[in-house]
Amino acid sequence: MLANDIPHLHVPSSPTVSGDPGNGGAAFVAVSRPDLDQDAYRSTIERVTAEGAVRWTSGDRDSSPALSPDGRSLAFLRSVDDDHGVAHPQLAVAPVHGGEARIVTALPLGAGAPVWSLDSTRVAVTARFPEPGRYGSAVPGGDRRPAADAEAPRLISRLDFHVDGTGYLLDKPQQLVVVDVTDPGAALVDTPLTSAPCSVSAPAWYPDGGALLVVAPRDLGARETHDDDLYRVDATDGTMALAIRTEGSVSSIAIAPDGTVHYVGASHLDGRLVGEPQGLWVATPGSDPVRVTARETVDVSGTPVRHGDDVLVAVLDRGTVTVRRVPAGTTAPLGLDELEVVLGGRLVVSGFDVDGDVLVATAATTDSPGEVHVVDLTASDDDAATAAAATATATAPTVLTDYAAPLRSEASAPGVRRIEELTGTSADGTPVHGWVVLPEGDGPHPVLRVVHGGPFGQDTWAFFDEAQVYASAGYAVVIGNPRGSGGYGLDHGRAVIRAMGTVDVDDVLALLDAALERPDLDGSRVGIMGGSYGGFMTSWVAAHHGDRFVAAWSERAVNAWDSFAGSSDIGWYFADAYVGADPEEQRRRSPLTYAAQVTIPFMVAHSEQDWRCPIEQGQRQFVALRRAGVDASFLVFPGEGHELSRSGTPWHRVQRFEHVLAWWAEHLPVTPVGAGR
Repeated sequence: MLANDIPHLHVPSSPTVSGDPGNGGAAFVAVSRPDLDQDAYRSTIERVTAEGAVRWTSGDRDSSPALSPDGRSLAFLRSVDDDHGVAHPQLAVAPVHGGEARIVTALPLGAGAPVWSLDSTRVAVTARFPEPGRYGSAVPGGDRRPAADAEAPRLISRLDFHVDGTGYLLDKPQQLVVVDVTDPGAALVDTPLTSAPCSVSAPAWYPDGGALLVVAPRDLGARETHDDDLYRVDATDGTMALAIRTEGSVSSIAIAPDGTVHYVGASHLDGRLVGEPQGLWVATPGSDPVRVTARETVDVSGTPVRHGDDVLVAVLDRGTVTVRRVPAGTTAPLGLDELEVVLGGRLVVSGFDVDGDVLVATAATTDSPGEVHVVDLTASDDDAATAAAATATATAPTVLTDYAAPLRSEASAPGVRRIEELTGTSADGTPVHGWVVLPEGDGPHPVLRVVHGGPFGQDTWAFFDEAQVYASAGYAVVIGNPRGSGGYGLDHGRAVIRAMGTVDVDDVLALLDAALERPDLDGSRVGIMGGSYGGFMTSWVAAHHGDRFVAAWSERAVNAWDSFAGSSDIGWYFADAYVGADPEEQRRRSPLTYAAQVTIPFMVAHSEQDWRCPIEQGQRQFVALRRAGVDASFLVFPGEGHELSRSGTPWHRVQRFEHVLAWWAEHLPVTPVGAGR
């Protein structure tokens, strides 16, 4: 895979399923494809069966499919230009067995993912509603629609006012919208059901259809808070009432036919807001929620899905995301080894759905950014009946798609470079888990140590476009999960709290040392790079262990905790949580403090509209390096935010790859200067 091969990255969304796609049923997914000609992403909805995937909708900007419970209709989002030529995703509904899609909303800033009522008559979405005179809306009492730079000034009086990728929050709160889709002649819905003084999210319908449950900040956002609660919303008049008080944050909800609520969320009772794994919680009517997965070993993601009386959840585990079963009636937290694996192996599940005894999941593997997998849950149940949950073997899935085929057949550098597992030993004896992605040929190859963001993230077994591009260019790419990463238990994830730049550095270098024991890697030709927290690590390591590397590429990094605390969207709590509020300690933990110790060529890369690690973090580092006489450069991407490398415009992603490879070609050429003489 080369830089300009990103159009061959075809990635399916979370599936929605009716019946067994391998035997008469079907799954629907939205497949995203970068389009360099349009410098945009095309997304089409496809129907997946045993015969493979076929395009099902005509639009190129369709996403978020959701089948109605009766299996007769598909709700999805379609990007539609408004009267002023601005595109927003609107709710559309189409009959599954043929017929035109019908747009049913005209929401000013677009709709979120659809959620059906159990009687298949109504669809709930969330949508942001702007203050008059903002985001293209008319000023009060007139038709004038000021441009973004001509809007009235914002008066801000609280800390939680913006977030990377979304922008300002308080002037466009997210509300609940409910649409009755039974009347084809009904007017387009453009107003919310709720009028909460805060944003709401993650709606789920109660079985009787009379109300929904939503996530909202504690006390409806009366003050800055990191805690969420669950609120009951009357489906007729939108009135809200507290339903469940939680121990912390909530990301998703599922409601059983008897009214039992399961949700995925984290506890904040110990006062720490970072490095906290999410768990599955259950709340029966009239009771407080109970955590049913062990905080010490289980980190849950996504949305819980019921199978019979059990609940299936996605769980992070040592570079994988697998589907595991939480048995009905669980009242005490179950550890990772006590949860039956339903869909496992070297894969990363991005979403799944269940119909009857069939589970359909989208998952990335070592060879693909995402495919549709089908699992027979009755076979899984049989296995569990004959073995303890800790040792039950997941049923092998059937893979119905081949979205990675263009990478093998149409890419400029066709094929997928192989990945091999690594284990290193840190200075204090702690094992460090990771991988090396290998280029073709015998080597010895130059090496790039690429550090992931977070820190509470994880590198995985999944196809990684960056590693593939660098390996295709001739570099061995070492990735892995130092302490501070997720997926290895509570203690591992929290090891860097008030200790950044200590054991995490030891782990990063230990994994590199393990890789360099291979005869096909060249320990004299090594570069280091990373983004976000990985950029922090790159800046830190270049200053303290620069003799081990020929050059560094630090991207969208935290370089100075003092200004990060006052400029980042999360800085008002994140800096204190990981480093502490003491200015001297923030200085000691800032790579900027040690910029003059850097002696190797150093690239600072940043995006102009990054609100997570604002561009001043890159500017300050670049200036300090240049003033210290370092061979430093500053690469700035206009119009991009923190997620440039993952979801930036296609051409900027290509151009970023080109700059990365040009940097390493200059400072770490694949063929050493003088080789063969």
